[in-house]
Amino acid sequence: MKRIALLLLITIATVGTSCAQDKKVYDPKANARADIDGAVVKAKKEGKHVLVQVGGNWCGWCIAFHKLVENTPALKQFINDNYEVVLVNYSAENKNEAVLASLNYPQRFGYPVFVILDGNGKLLHTQNSAYLETDEKDANGKNKTGHSVKAVTDFLKNWTVKAVDPATYKEPKTK
Repeated sequence: MKRIALLLLITIATVGTSCAQDKKVYDPKANARADIDGAVVKAKKEGKHVLVQVGGNWCGWCIAFHKLVENTPALKQFINDNYEVVLVNYSAENKNEAVLASLNYPQRFGYPVFVILDGNGKLLHTQNSAYLETDEKDANGKNKTGHSVKAVTDFLKNWTVKAVDPATYKEPKTK
């Protein structure tokens, strides 16, 4: 009986570990350069920009940001409507050093870090995610941990195709 229980426990642990691995956000084996290049082509075709999120599965803040987007339908929709998203892994398995060098070393701001590219692949902006953290308090008056939906949305609104279009800022002709 003990052997059966032990085998059952090992099986459950193995299945649980394999399921947890399937839920990883960042793929160390992904070809970040090809993913970015593909997103740039698609963004140009669809009139969007590219949002590159650099982080790793080891980074709690990176995973928390991903969950925030997944669990906030309005934010997720806004991102999908305005950006092609690429997740670039940074970890011991794959540091993507050449890609990060081509993006002017965004990792200097910590993780996650966000890079906005236009439809030609030109780097428009690098965003330190620390500036997007929430300043909300919980029921006990302690600071909540995580990113602010409002701060993230405001940041992303400022880097859409329309937001950076100079025509947006031209004064209307008066008669």
